Amino acid sequence: MELLKEMSWVILNEIAESSYSSLLNDFVESELFLIDGDSLFITCLNDKQLEPGQSLHLFYLVECFLLDLTSKGGQFIVVFFKDFEHSYFETPELLPLRTALILHLQQNTDINIQTEFSGCFSQEWNCFLDGNCPYFLLVLDEGMTDLQTYLFYFYIMHSWSKRISIALISGQEMDILRVHAYFMLSRYKNQLFFKQNKKEMESVYRTMIEHLKSSNVAALTPLFDQLKCNNLEKEICWSIGQLQSLWPKGSDIRRVLCVLSCSLSLKMYHHFLQKRKNDSPKTDISQKHLASLEEVKGLCRMYCLSVVFLLHLPLSQRACARFITSSWENSISTFLKMKKWCEFFVLRNLVSLETWNVDLTHVCDINDDPLWKNIAYYYETENIGGLHLDLGKAIEEDYKDLWSAVSHLVKEFQVRPPFPLRVTTQLFLQNKNSPVKECQKMMHNLGFVPVTSPIVKKFVGDILDQVPFLCSDNPVVPSLFKYKEFHELVHWHSHKPLSDHYERTKTSTEGKSKEVLRSIQKLQTFQQRFGSNLEGTTSKIIVTQSVEAKKDFVPAKKNKKSHESKADIIIKENSNRLLAKEEQKESERWKNLSSSIEGEMKENFHSGITKLEDFLKSCKSNSVKFSVEMIGLNASLNAWREHCQGEGKVKKDLSIAIHMMKRIHSIMERYQEFLKEPEKKKISKCLNYLGFNNLAKTLDSTEITENGKNRKKIRYAIDMGPARFQLQHMGHYLFRDEGKVPDPRVKDFIPDTWQRELLDVVDNNESAVIVAPTSSGKTYASYYCMEKILKESDDGVIVYVAPTKALVNQVSTTVQSRFTKHLPEGQVLCGVFTRDYRHYALNCQVLITVPACFEILLLSPVCQKWVEKIRYVIFDEVHCLGGQIGAEIWEHLLVMIQCPFLALSATISNPKHLTEWLQSVKRYWQEAEKSTANFNPNLDAQGCSRGSQRHLKVKKSYRVRLVLYEERYNDLEKYVSSLQDGDIVFNHYHPCASLTTDHIEKYGFPSDLALSPRESIQLYDTMVQAWETWPRAQELCPEEYVYFRNKIVITKMDARKYEAALKEEIANWSRNGNENEAEQVLRILRPASVSQSDDMAHMFPVLVEKLRQMDKLPALFFMFSISSVEQMARSVRDALIEKQNRRQSANTDKEVQALIDKMRKVKKSMEKTPTVPENALKRSSRMDQSIVHEAKYMNLVKMLEKKTVTPPDCTYANPKMIDAQTLKMMFNRIKSTKKSEELKSLVRRGIGYHHGSLDAKGRQFIEGLFRKGFLRVVTATSTLALGINMPCKSVVFTQNSPFLDALNYRQMSGRAGRRGQDFLGNVFFYNIPLPKIEKLIKSNVPELKGQFPFDLSLVLRLMLLASKAENISLANAKVFSVLNHSLLSFKKPRIKEMLKLYFLFSMQFLVKEGYLDCKGNPIGFAGLVSHLFYEEPSNLVFVSFLRKGLFHNLCQPTAKGSKHFSEDVMEKLVLVLANLFGRIYVPAKLLHGNLKFYQSKVFLENLPTDFDAALFEYNTKVRRDFSHFLLIASKFADMKKEHQLPLSKIEFTGKECDTSKLASHLMGCKKDRSAISPFVSLSGVTDQDLLQVQDVNSIILHTVGVTSSQAPVLYLKKIDRLGRRMPLNAYALDFYKHGSLKGLEQDNRITEGEAYNLLRNFSLILQSISVSLRELCDDEADNVVLAFEQLSESFREKLDKV
Repeated sequence: MELLKEMSWVILNEIAESSYSSLLNDFVESELFLIDGDSLFITCLNDKQLEPGQSLHLFYLVECFLLDLTSKGGQFIVVFFKDFEHSYFETPELLPLRTALILHLQQNTDINIQTEFSGCFSQEWNCFLDGNCPYFLLVLDEGMTDLQTYLFYFYIMHSWSKRISIALISGQEMDILRVHAYFMLSRYKNQLFFKQNKKEMESVYRTMIEHLKSSNVAALTPLFDQLKCNNLEKEICWSIGQLQSLWPKGSDIRRVLCVLSCSLSLKMYHHFLQKRKNDSPKTDISQKHLASLEEVKGLCRMYCLSVVFLLHLPLSQRACARFITSSWENSISTFLKMKKWCEFFVLRNLVSLETWNVDLTHVCDINDDPLWKNIAYYYETENIGGLHLDLGKAIEEDYKDLWSAVSHLVKEFQVRPPFPLRVTTQLFLQNKNSPVKECQKMMHNLGFVPVTSPIVKKFVGDILDQVPFLCSDNPVVPSLFKYKEFHELVHWHSHKPLSDHYERTKTSTEGKSKEVLRSIQKLQTFQQRFGSNLEGTTSKIIVTQSVEAKKDFVPAKKNKKSHESKADIIIKENSNRLLAKEEQKESERWKNLSSSIEGEMKENFHSGITKLEDFLKSCKSNSVKFSVEMIGLNASLNAWREHCQGEGKVKKDLSIAIHMMKRIHSIMERYQEFLKEPEKKKISKCLNYLGFNNLAKTLDSTEITENGKNRKKIRYAIDMGPARFQLQHMGHYLFRDEGKVPDPRVKDFIPDTWQRELLDVVDNNESAVIVAPTSSGKTYASYYCMEKILKESDDGVIVYVAPTKALVNQVSTTVQSRFTKHLPEGQVLCGVFTRDYRHYALNCQVLITVPACFEILLLSPVCQKWVEKIRYVIFDEVHCLGGQIGAEIWEHLLVMIQCPFLALSATISNPKHLTEWLQSVKRYWQEAEKSTANFNPNLDAQGCSRGSQRHLKVKKSYRVRLVLYEERYNDLEKYVSSLQDGDIVFNHYHPCASLTTDHIEKYGFPSDLALSPRESIQLYDTMVQAWETWPRAQELCPEEYVYFRNKIVITKMDARKYEAALKEEIANWSRNGNENEAEQVLRILRPASVSQSDDMAHMFPVLVEKLRQMDKLPALFFMFSISSVEQMARSVRDALIEKQNRRQSANTDKEVQALIDKMRKVKKSMEKTPTVPENALKRSSRMDQSIVHEAKYMNLVKMLEKKTVTPPDCTYANPKMIDAQTLKMMFNRIKSTKKSEELKSLVRRGIGYHHGSLDAKGRQFIEGLFRKGFLRVVTATSTLALGINMPCKSVVFTQNSPFLDALNYRQMSGRAGRRGQDFLGNVFFYNIPLPKIEKLIKSNVPELKGQFPFDLSLVLRLMLLASKAENISLANAKVFSVLNHSLLSFKKPRIKEMLKLYFLFSMQFLVKEGYLDCKGNPIGFAGLVSHLFYEEPSNLVFVSFLRKGLFHNLCQPTAKGSKHFSEDVMEKLVLVLANLFGRIYVPAKLLHGNLKFYQSKVFLENLPTDFDAALFEYNTKVRRDFSHFLLIASKFADMKKEHQLPLSKIEFTGKECDTSKLASHLMGCKKDRSAISPFVSLSGVTDQDLLQVQDVNSIILHTVGVTSSQAPVLYLKKIDRLGRRMPLNAYALDFYKHGSLKGLEQDNRITEGEAYNLLRNFSLILQSISVSLRELCDDEADNVVLAFEQLSESFREKLDKV
């Protein structure tokens, strides 16, 4: 028991620290996870609406759960452990259900169900986990009994030991696109706990299972004592055999189970009664409260009739059954228990039966206890009372057949004929006052409130005739609008327009002192400097000029004469003169350097060739470059000859040969025009020396080598062909398919074809979706676009939308360093707008912002004139459209903008679908703008430049292009790490090793699974090895391949063609019957199994050092927890310090201190003696002393530097890359930040860390130093992957996590390979299991499917825009675009209908609550509600509290007339607000977990009584309105789908049985079940329950497409899936009381960084409310306004202190 307590404590602490995460956020279609089948079973059993014994409703819940996961792309395996079956001995009625569920999922669905494992400690289970490597296990944290809970705990602990994380099914929630749950990572400390207690755990587990088995026997003994287990099995087998002979062709499982369970249970009960009678012959059975045999026979007959009803009645009819609330009498409980055991045994035996055809389709519908009770009630109450109803001929015949079969199997006694069903007077149901559940009706005003708004008419006009509306003269309508406000609100002008978020966001200059303004100037200077190292470009001065529309750029044809003006000729001559001058200058420079470089190449070839290549990089003259390349070629040849002439060479150093071929490639590809015969002969000679004679002949066919010479050159030759050599050893140097034709629009480089297309897009004012790999150059189009807009005018605006503030900062610094423009007074070039900062946002030409802030501007009525100035919008990282938070905002922006746009991303899997959607939006705007009053086909951009006014006419285009480019500039090669003898080794991982023949056959090769040239060679060699008689081996041999044969320069494109040919060949093997050979190839390519380290902290410094030795730094090390990121960085620093300390003598510290003391004394002496003046003719002795002291001091400084200098191998910093002054400046920038000292200590060793909770200065500090090359080791979270420009040589994945998914993998690995510095990028996997690596490489990134597009607050904001904007027609067009162009509903008319209905519901709610009038115009507190839009539904609840006067009652000052409020009032106010805003729920398990808290209360208290009552009233109204909406929406449901199980698609349709009067009587409740799923109605759930159920998702019609998350209900007492209350985390109130982030981390289990962000957000909400209330109220002394101002100020002060 002690171990169980320890294990419980470990798990409880992990639950406390768990994070509430999206399980299927972005790793759709890639990550396998496990679901514990019994956790799923128990979870669905705990559904409050499920009636015990209603199996079809239960199976419907299970299928809904699984469908929710599969429809969101989840890939999972459901596991039922055999051992867990024994834990149901106390509830035998669940055993047949569990067995039937397993059978149903195995037989009727495609779900992978595993049932062969005994338990989590079995060897088979461990092998299964090792082979599949699941991400996480979805499991419960609590069972129905303590023993079940402990079994779940064993599963959890064992999973952690296998590095599998845990997701708790109990707190799981689903919406349209996401699945959220509490997530617990597998941590080293828990792995260690398991390792230390493994043997004891296994022993305790075995003991527990043995106890459960003995408890099972104990439960069965009283019932089946007369039959031993073997005899019972024989009896069942005999009964099955008898029934098989009776029904030889087989039958439905419901018939079979009914007959077998009834016959067996009757026989068992007969034996049971006989034994009881024999044991106590004088005691009457009735006195023991046991039903007689005759009575249970009657009960079985009714059961048989209920099964016949299941066979004959469709679900639509069964769903209308009346519901009996009475329970079974205790007298039949023993028989019922016996019957359930019999059902379980029968089902278990039927599983293994192969000779008999039993149809298992309807195994999900084996029991309907409510229907059984319904029949029993009829016969024992109504039938006796004189009601006699016919069964109907078909039902009667089927019933007789069933009962006849039962009679056939019972030989021991007579079971009587099928009629009459009831022959005794004993009641089976307990007496109850109202045994039949009343059929309740919904409220009579079922209809939408009429709203006469043009937007309503336009958006939902096509369905208005299908939707009920209340008549305007209906007496109910006026009552809906009577909302009594608190009398003290008379001084409040709720209709008064509020300042928007833009106006409230603090500016960079407002009300600032001179010192602050000076610091801002310093910041801007720093940003320009910081931005310059982002791009390495100098600032370009922009001058406004007239711009004409350009056509797509077409390269000029050669030899085509064109008429040149005199000016053009002069310009050309000047240009040629400058080029000649530049060429002469470069020639002189080479003349000065040549002798030293040539000399060094002779002495140290590699060092010299590096210097030569450095010169070539900086040289601009092609003729000079050509001559230098030839010198390099000659030096390479000499070095190669010298190298090969050396004696005893076992293996040649091919690096010299590689350099020789690099020179040849460069000369042949770049400088063809300079090649003459002598140079060709030289190249031919070099190729001959390498043994590439066939290539040499292509250049110099006259050269005939003599035999002697030929033999002599054999020793110089490479032992492979030229094609293989180039691919295998020069793959990353191969020439890319780069542009060769200069483009006058680009001066810095020659653009590729696809980049030229981007420039054409911008020139033609078109839109484009651009999908290209990281570092491919797609961002250049953004800056070209900016330059174009800046040149057009001084008024035109371009908006750059970035997903994060970090990226906003980076882009803004780049823009400021890249462009300079003199603008009219009051205007600036670049502005920034984020939630907490704005800088010249509305008077700049380039605005850098985040999506939410741009949406504020687009929806603000007062900003519409500014919006009309926007000429272009750039969306960076547009794949965030499919993200978890704020994704719908990206949609709103894309559909609201009228101007062209560029949407950039490296990871979109369905770009064509996205482009089609965006093109449909542009077509809408094309039509909409024609109908608006101010439409002009040419946008006028009026600009002032140097005092001249000009009108620019720019043709507008509505075309949306898709620009796809899949080729990375750098190849990526992958490596997996493994531990060998305590050291880390790396093995190359071939991308094809991640594939299987099944995957290739089904999906082909993933589009982005690219091979480096050497990997293509490796694949070819493996194919030859796997199939010795491969027919195409010669054809695809590198030397014979059509694109390589006799080719001196093999290009990257040639290598790609070869790669494609090999892939196609492998695919053909799989298709044409050679899958064994194909599988063999993939098997050979797979690396050996990887051994991993549990102690990450110890091995991480070893890993970093290993990469340094391999010359793979700089590197980014990605992890997925902030604590790991910081801890690992510190561990590397500490390891370096320890390494340095080991080398130093024990007295080093004392010696250093002694030197410091001496320096201090000398400095004091220097201060006392005068310095020597420069013009002094005579020197005194004191002056001489000064010179001596100075010399002495400098000598001490040198000695100290020597003592304290860090050895090169004890630091990863590269001091050559940054000067001391710049480093000091950067250190000064972070000196006031919280992490300043730690970051400095890390940076001095060349180490840094980067994560979302690090402040902006800290992030910029790390980014800048890493880009400069000073830092070479940075640990980081995924925040660094999102667009931040930090390329490196290597990317290392060091932590397995659910957040390491297909999308994040591609974003992060894309950082590897610095263009211009690295020809090859490296990706290393450390501590990542092989199966996980396979999934990451081969899986696709998720498709963009869209979000639920709007909520109540957005609808209100749209109506505000439509009513307040100056240009009403344009505003209406914008509103309609948002409503009508959801990506979720694109090409999906049913979803669009649902959205229209939800819009009507939103309008109705806003009208009823007094935020809109009947014409759709905003009224009342609409402004305040819309201002807090990001906190729905808390904003609505807050305003309802305000209107009721609850805040006025609470906010009473300390004394009358005082403006100060007591701390008690402040704390209560925080309590109320913490219940509304920034809500974080705590897992229910912690509420009674007995955890100790030291500073915080942790669990938030309930609202004060009056607030709680007001919230209950608000929620009741919302639930009622939402229920009405669901009832109306149900008319649009797909009823065919509603009558089939959602996953297995088993239909329960058919014609209703009207021939049975009894059936019609029992199924007579049809009026109150229109919005409820017919499966759920089987448990007696009605429309009225919509008002009571907290989560309606499980009961409503699922094809309506609406979830409970769309209802603006604020639940304070949230219930998890097990019915337990989930309290709110009291972090905001706790912090207000104790002011400690450490306290929140210790007690509330929120990390300091996350806690600070949450509190900062809470503080911003307080400020927003405070400012809003002040603007709305005229009374300067209003208590509520004063109280909120005091609280806002107080909370901000507390936050500033930390």
